[in-house]
Amino acid sequence: MITLAVDCMGGDHGPRITLAACRAFLDHHPDARLLLVGQTDSLRSFAHARAALVAATEVVAMDDSVEVALRKKKDSSMRVAIQQVKDGAASAAVSAGNTGALMAIARYLLKTLDGIDRPAIATQLPNARGGATTVLDLGANVDCSAEHLLQFAVMGSALVSALQEGGEPTVGLLNIGQEAIKGSEIIKRAGELLRSAAQCGDLNFHGNVEGDDIFKGSVDIVVCDGFVGNVALKASEGLAAMIIGALKIEFSRHVFAKMAAIVAYPVLQALMKRMDYRRYNGAALLGLRGLVFKSHGSADAMAFEQALNRAYDAARNNLLDRVRARIAHAAPLLAPADAQPKPDVAATTHR
Repeated sequence: MITLAVDCMGGDHGPRITLAACRAFLDHHPDARLLLVGQTDSLRSFAHARAALVAATEVVAMDDSVEVALRKKKDSSMRVAIQQVKDGAASAAVSAGNTGALMAIARYLLKTLDGIDRPAIATQLPNARGGATTVLDLGANVDCSAEHLLQFAVMGSALVSALQEGGEPTVGLLNIGQEAIKGSEIIKRAGELLRSAAQCGDLNFHGNVEGDDIFKGSVDIVVCDGFVGNVALKASEGLAAMIIGALKIEFSRHVFAKMAAIVAYPVLQALMKRMDYRRYNGAALLGLRGLVFKSHGSADAMAFEQALNRAYDAARNNLLDRVRARIAHAAPLLAPADAQPKPDVAATTHR
């Protein structure tokens, strides 16, 4: 049995969405068990042979500060869910709650792995090749050193190799151009470190990539700082919504357009499915001594189930051990970066 701890109270919708997702997840995974964490009055109606309730008296609101979540709400569903991972009762925790609070609590309770200065948020974005590109960081670390970007690349490689079949995943460094001479001094230095890591066999570095390479699928993994990554994430979500909305409007305006829509319906349906970001919900908080996954705060039941699926796959494929092994192998290159500014988790905007 693979056991997941679920913060059922987090997100914009709380138990109304999370419990529906949990039931669907259990129906699709007979070898999984869930610990449903939250206020018992809200959860006691859920009955399943492979689900157990874990009481928590408090809830971290989406607008709570990190200080409130970490110091004042010590019995929150978010914290209790992560505590299950720390205690060994669950293999991973999943929450749709406040991202800054989730990162702060997870880092406080689980600590970072040896050789990792900062955890990073990693998720997938759909690409033109029919698959998805993993991007990190997506908002946990606004200011990053070259060493941090190398750490992200090592962790991202472990994540992708654990969750997908095939050879060694390719890594690209997000930059304003593909040439090694372009970019800031931090990016240039990061490129040097990534090339050295590739020569040592620690990762498969493709080189610098640009923003459109994320959606072309030029590489399996794109590494960047949290500010750039979060902007790319939100822009891509907005673009997908605009394209789908525009298609619906245009095909509803004219008779001939409606007829064309009927003929092209299978293609349009496939396109909308590919661009449906609910299918890619579930971001991994990498670099911790335990598995934690973040769902969008506004996720519906389908999207939250996807986050549960990602946590389940990570636990089943021993993601944590793979990350540890890669970090140990790359240890000579993972220089300390303690002199760099600390991550501003309170400013995180990934939801």
